[in-house]
Amino acid sequence: MKERLVIIGNGMAGVRTVEEIINRDPDRYEITIIGKEAYPNYNRIMLSNVLQNKMTVEEIITNPIDWYTENHIQLINHDEAVGVDTQNKIITTNSGQVVSFDKLIFATGSHPFILPIPGADKKGVVAFRTIDDTVEMLQAAAKYKKAVVIGGGLLGLEAAKGLQDQGMDVTVVHLAKWLMETQLDEKAGKLLQEELESQGLKFLLEHNTQEILGNERVSGMRFADGSEMGTDLIVMSIGIRPAAELAREIGLTVNRGIVVNDYMETNLPNIYAVGECAEHNGICYGLVAPLFEQGKVLADKLTNQADITPYQGSTTFTSLKVSGADLYSAGNVVNTEGLESIEAFDSSSKKYKKIFLKEGKITGIVLYGDTEDGSRYYNMMKKGQSLDELQTIAVLQAIGEGAGTGDDVLSWDEDETVCGCNGVSKGDILRAIREKGLTSVAEVGKVTKAGTSCGKCKPQVQTLLEAELGDSVTAASGMCGCTELNRDQVVTQIYAKHLLSTKEVFDTLGWKNPEGCPKCRPAVNFYLNVAWPKEHEDERESRVVNERMHANIQKDGTFSVIPRMRGGQTTPQQLLKLAQVAEKYNVPLVKVTGSQRIGLYGVKKADLPKIWEELDMVAAQAYGKVFRSVKTCVGKSFCRFGTQDTMGLGVKLEETFEYLDTPHKFKVGVSGCPRSCVESAVKDFGIIGVENGFQVMIGGNGGTELVAAKMLGTFATEAEVIELCGAMLQYYRETGIYGERTAPWLERMGFDNVKAVLLDAKKREELWAALTESLEAKGQRDPWGPITKDVDLREKMYTIEKPEKVEVY
Repeated sequence: MKERLVIIGNGMAGVRTVEEIINRDPDRYEITIIGKEAYPNYNRIMLSNVLQNKMTVEEIITNPIDWYTENHIQLINHDEAVGVDTQNKIITTNSGQVVSFDKLIFATGSHPFILPIPGADKKGVVAFRTIDDTVEMLQAAAKYKKAVVIGGGLLGLEAAKGLQDQGMDVTVVHLAKWLMETQLDEKAGKLLQEELESQGLKFLLEHNTQEILGNERVSGMRFADGSEMGTDLIVMSIGIRPAAELAREIGLTVNRGIVVNDYMETNLPNIYAVGECAEHNGICYGLVAPLFEQGKVLADKLTNQADITPYQGSTTFTSLKVSGADLYSAGNVVNTEGLESIEAFDSSSKKYKKIFLKEGKITGIVLYGDTEDGSRYYNMMKKGQSLDELQTIAVLQAIGEGAGTGDDVLSWDEDETVCGCNGVSKGDILRAIREKGLTSVAEVGKVTKAGTSCGKCKPQVQTLLEAELGDSVTAASGMCGCTELNRDQVVTQIYAKHLLSTKEVFDTLGWKNPEGCPKCRPAVNFYLNVAWPKEHEDERESRVVNERMHANIQKDGTFSVIPRMRGGQTTPQQLLKLAQVAEKYNVPLVKVTGSQRIGLYGVKKADLPKIWEELDMVAAQAYGKVFRSVKTCVGKSFCRFGTQDTMGLGVKLEETFEYLDTPHKFKVGVSGCPRSCVESAVKDFGIIGVENGFQVMIGGNGGTELVAAKMLGTFATEAEVIELCGAMLQYYRETGIYGERTAPWLERMGFDNVKAVLLDAKKREELWAALTESLEAKGQRDPWGPITKDVDLREKMYTIEKPEKVEVY
């Protein structure tokens, strides 16, 4: 007979513990979960998104009712546990239900702290803790105009922004000198205030609320200095208190929270505590990551795992994104007396970074405006990595251009944390991708929880997917979960409303995630490039990781450098440069690629700008969704079977269309005779020289699924071939789905339809006119890659901007 395991609390910590138990030993327990709220388990972190109408209540449910049924879990919700008989091992709920247990977990969470002042019980005074609180706030916002949020911490600011988004006039009242004073230093707190004030929020700092005014419902508030202000709604967000009343009643040791040891055991046998209600080594944690770390240890304990690693406390971090204000805080940033610090501030971009050090190791982190390196610093801090061997400014190098690519995750150890909210390591993600066959960020999130809380780690998750799966991670589809619109609807609105940036698209078309995601950002950026080639400024941050890094990331975190060799031709001078660079930088592999170019493989990230500068060659863009390469044979210039000048035509094609954005990579093959030494019949645009001209084929694919190209016809001149190639490229650009190769595109569009378009002289002329506009906008160079004769552009892409101030204390 199975042991009976009961969890009091249906929140994030308790249910995560149950998930961990099921993963380890699904048949071990008969499980019952007792919850106070009327909902199944949901992601409390996402309540601010519900308040801001970015998500619905249904979308933040992490474990729907079906999950409980599928896992044979009895859920008693909307029925609080009110009594525990430890002798007879029974629990009584508010409705009178009696539940027996063999083992019991307290996961009762916390209560929001409500100021003990006159008027705190009036209508219109709410906390911001539950779905019901959020619904009440939304209802008030629909009826009233003025709101006050008491508390300038993380949750308070998210509540204030959410109410403002509902049309309310919002003031934040805060007792301290600056916002988020326990997570930010004064400078970062003031920067945050300036940004939020520019968005319309108001602040009263160093104000102590003494009384809430009004009759039945709140009408205003009075402060300690005697001043008053009117309001229709007051949200109290000034902290939480562990919900430990029931635990205290039954004899558990309770200080601030329920006291537990390193295995989450209380002072009574077979009774445990986890989450916000638990106190470990004098600390109660109010953030998600520590709660999940506790849940894993408790799951190991309850399933008798070998070599259980005891819980040793958590290093916490805070991350906030409120419409234009990014911040990240970790470790000790308050009690910093006696610590050294490194600080960088760029006043033009409002980017600020400060790292606190003790004996050369990071003890605290404050980032404002550019938070993408938060995970890197956090992992360095957790591992106790010494900075003695690093240059001071190198620690803060990402303050300038090039930050936020997320590619650094490839060089991390597998035990380093990618998703701090949910305690998911790089190794966890890679194992899930490999073992479960995952192909999207959403699938990784479903299996590992990575990216399902604050979402800041999604770029790193996407990078790991791309590194593992290559092109298959971006298989063609409509759009993504950020919108209900499909590709055609989005493109139509881009034209109809003259939308010129991804932000305009996301805002105007009601994106659920206002920042987009790693799947839709590059797609929308591409559609904008096609629609408005001269008006839309290409958004480098929206490019996929290989494009942002201007190189292909290899499985070990190094890169490949592949210069362009048009038509597969090179010169002795180019070969000498390649050899000299490969020798100087100890490049481990020099290889002729499948597209007739020479690649340097295993290049270190730090060496990329120097190598490109010394090569002084143009990038082949072997990493981009662009017109990639033209593979040629030697043709009639040298081969006795050759009928046409294939190398000459290949160079002309490459010079004409290089750097042109396409939905996916676009490859061309030019063979000099029907022997087709360059496999023209499996290229996106294949050409075979014959006695009377050139046979042209389209839509071939030599990749995972071999697809033979379809014959378009035979054409007499090079000019006709180039014109057809340009027309096809533009038609593919205008109608293709981002991530879709020409083979499925041709099948979806219909070969007969595409052939009719390309062979119609008038339509071909129209396509060429649109293509010419794009080529002119490109300026016949890559505007977002590193390799260009434009020295200023190259330096902008690769040189870290010097911050206005760098100080070492």
